[in-house]
Amino acid sequence: MRILLASDAWYPQINGVVRTLNRVREELEPQGDVFEVLAPHLFKTLPCPTYLEIPLAILPSLGLKKRIDAFAPDAIHIATEGPIGVAVRNYCVKRRLPFTTSYHTRFPEYLAARAPVSPDLGYRFMRWFHRPSAAVMVATQSMRQELESRGFERLVDWTRGVDTTLFRPEATPALDLPRPIYMYVGRVAVEKNIQAFLDLKLDGSKVVVGDGPQRAELEAAFPDVHFVGAKQGEDLAAHYASGDVFVFPSRTDTFGLVVLEALASGMPVAAYPVPGPLDIVDGAGVGVLSEDLGSATREAIKIDRGHCREHALKFSWAHCAQMFRENLHRLV
Repeated sequence: MRILLASDAWYPQINGVVRTLNRVREELEPQGDVFEVLAPHLFKTLPCPTYLEIPLAILPSLGLKKRIDAFAPDAIHIATEGPIGVAVRNYCVKRRLPFTTSYHTRFPEYLAARAPVSPDLGYRFMRWFHRPSAAVMVATQSMRQELESRGFERLVDWTRGVDTTLFRPEATPALDLPRPIYMYVGRVAVEKNIQAFLDLKLDGSKVVVGDGPQRAELEAAFPDVHFVGAKQGEDLAAHYASGDVFVFPSRTDTFGLVVLEALASGMPVAAYPVPGPLDIVDGAGVGVLSEDLGSATREAIKIDRGHCREHALKFSWAHCAQMFRENLHRLV
């Protein structure tokens, strides 16, 4: 199958959306599928307001028909609701072509955290964007239920996976700090609610792995916290293997790939009882979910690391990729 993938998030960005899409591509291409990715690097761009590291395509609709016709896709999937996503959506709607979408990001909450915009307005836009989609892929049951309650239709399941070969408890630790080591991995941005973790009164060390627009502000406010920047590959695996508890303070993620990576590395998880952690952690005995994040963190450290690893082994990128493929709708 020739699959056109439209995404406003792509390399060199490092986030859950990019990593998920690329892993799906890596799983399906050896099976004979062919991908064409419409991403910001193909267009003129400008920096996203309040998040300058993210480039936004300028007028991606110009020449879009020529690009799509040249590839001649069998299926079109739109991964994001940015300028490229909107341009491809409108292209398909105008020509009555079936396409699928995915709900990766709680865009209304992200926008409300950065600007005085009501989440209701954001959800109105999101419903408009996804309404013509033949299938809206959603990562978790709790997120699916929430979207259904907000009037979204044609929702289908699309779980996530984790590289349990890369992320493993026996990786050589990268950090030599006073223990316990409490760790956050991900973008350092206001919508991730990282300050809720950094404000906790905990013995030992706090480590933030990642980069983003809020890093300088948080580094200045919390000089005792170890900010080590973004890591990849074996370096990232070594940092995960160094931690004792993974603290996930976000309330706006739809899944949280980093939670799976932490579990695969043997780290129990402390988080709020929200979509993502509820679906991965709740009832599995691999973490503690509570509105009292400090209490959850102190309880999580008692959990057996081997049990965390066993739970992560249930999540496969091969299964994730197959679900994605089955959810696609062929063009007529």
